[in-house]
Amino acid sequence: MKKNLFTYFPHPIFQYKLDNYEEHNKELSKYIYDLQKQDSKGQKLSNVNGWHSPFFDFSSRETTGYKFLIKIQPYLADVFKSYGWVFNPQKVKCSGMWAIINKKGNFNTEHIHPNSNLSGAYYVKAPKNCGKFKINNPHSISRDKFPLRESPNELNRLVAEHEIEEGDLLIFPSYLPHSVLPNQSDDDRIVISFNIFVSPN
Repeated sequence: MKKNLFTYFPHPIFQYKLDNYEEHNKELSKYIYDLQKQDSKGQKLSNVNGWHSPFFDFSSRETTGYKFLIKIQPYLADVFKSYGWVFNPQKVKCSGMWAIINKKGNFNTEHIHPNSNLSGAYYVKAPKNCGKFKINNPHSISRDKFPLRESPNELNRLVAEHEIEEGDLLIFPSYLPHSVLPNQSDDDRIVISFNIFVSPN
């Protein structure tokens, strides 16, 4: 039989390996652990028992957070290029950047990042078995009604789990429901998350 198959409206996750990530991660780890010392309670959002930092300080070009934001600009530009969007650095804004430390057994529940175009996760520390990045199908109706699956494939997938390593940078649509599976290792898992939006002005 003659058949055409069109796969419209994909939901991409861009994965990069940050250049010189080992060097950057030493500075970032120190900065994040220092933040934890200053505010041991942190915030409670999607994190279950893990520590969630306040937003990074962007008040000066010399802050660790601002320097990291500059480092990821080429990767953001590449995502915009892949989307076919205009990348105007004056209009591409970071509305927030923060860190999460997950110890053994800690995880993050499913959530999205509203009021943003793109979100990202950068892995400062990611030991083996520290918890996969999990993505759910954003079409909620697909979770409620579906036939029995004979074999799994991309057309009937409801959930995807993504292995991560230290130095990985993931950038994805902010509307994509995602979570983090429990850290099964005996070491900390440290991730930096951020939101990006395009200002209309």
